[in-house]
Amino acid sequence: MPNSSRERVQGMGGVAVSEVMTPLPVQLPASATVCEAAEAMRERNVGSVLVTDESGLCGLLTDRDIVVRALASSKDPGKVKLGDICSREVWSLAPTVPLGQAVQLMRQKAIRRLPVVDDHAKPLGVVSLGDLAIFLDRSSVLSEISTAQPNH
Repeated sequence: MPNSSRERVQGMGGVAVSEVMTPLPVQLPASATVCEAAEAMRERNVGSVLVTDESGLCGLLTDRDIVVRALASSKDPGKVKLGDICSREVWSLAPTVPLGQAVQLMRQKAIRRLPVVDDHAKPLGVVSLGDLAIFLDRSSVLSEISTAQPNH
């Protein structure tokens, strides 16, 4: 039996990211405001929003982005558009990509969330560190935190 999470991931060649991802991610257009994104995050109990435009996925916005790029800069969250503060360099994967490849990309690029998109860059889901923890070891601390009820 594999001992480390790295060994467990390497041993799951047949598992696709679609089997691990959180489906139906929160998506908002680049023209939506920071307030709209914050409300959507609260309603869905998530920490990120996929930002889209007419061509599909164009960015990723996290709750930290809202604080650092909008609030800490004294920008009006009711007026700031997601397209102005989201991360534009977003790595994404097809749903059929093997889980090990997704983990490798997350390690190499030091990213916590990977959008899963179809052939037309339409978001289908997100694979997060929490999703990986739940899938690989339900008894891990990160898995327990990821499955805990929100404390709001």
